[in-house]
Amino acid sequence: MKSKFLFCSLVGFFLITFFSHSTIVQAQAPVPPIPMELMFGNDRLDFQLVVKRNFTPQSKFSVLAIAAFSENYGKGKQLGDALVIPFQINYALGKSGLSFVAAGEANSVAGFGTSLGLSHSKASKEILAISVFSYQLSSAQNLKFFGLYEYKPALTETLSVYSRLQLTYNQGMAAGFHNRSFLYLRAGLKKGAFGFGLGANFDAYGPEKVARENYGVFTRWEF
Repeated sequence: MKSKFLFCSLVGFFLITFFSHSTIVQAQAPVPPIPMELMFGNDRLDFQLVVKRNFTPQSKFSVLAIAAFSENYGKGKQLGDALVIPFQINYALGKSGLSFVAAGEANSVAGFGTSLGLSHSKASKEILAISVFSYQLSSAQNLKFFGLYEYKPALTETLSVYSRLQLTYNQGMAAGFHNRSFLYLRAGLKKGAFGFGLGANFDAYGPEKVARENYGVFTRWEF
């Protein structure tokens, strides 16, 4: 657990340092924050860091990268233990939010894979919506959908609601069965860069869709 946490922390530090520096290069253009989250659940600890940046303010290219890991508390439990770092380069197709995607994913369980696909994103002060549909370039021929949706309506000048729905579904087309899916829910409050609240994770693994659930509290900070 310590080694995974150290590695994920180093990845997070690198991403924060690199992209924070890049915002200066981008002529001080408005850029989205970099949220880092920890959820302390009844069954395991979950970590996630999300980076979304344009290469330059006028560039059609952007990057979306996520560093995430999960670690069970029980030493005898291994299902769900994972370190996953998906990343994608987007090329904007006009101004509709639709992009062509070239992506890769480093996974401590499944190894490394590459994929192509399409994504759609929309961002405002209250809403963040990212949808990605991709096809893995391997013999498994996996089709994958990923979605991340946040709603943050203001309650006062400094306090707002924070809610998130995050999901994925991965279907192996060559073998014709379910590989991996999850649904993550968050509900809480946000004050400035700090957020906290309640969380629930629902995971399913393999053709039999072996289910795991994790309920707890989360805390997050936006760099």
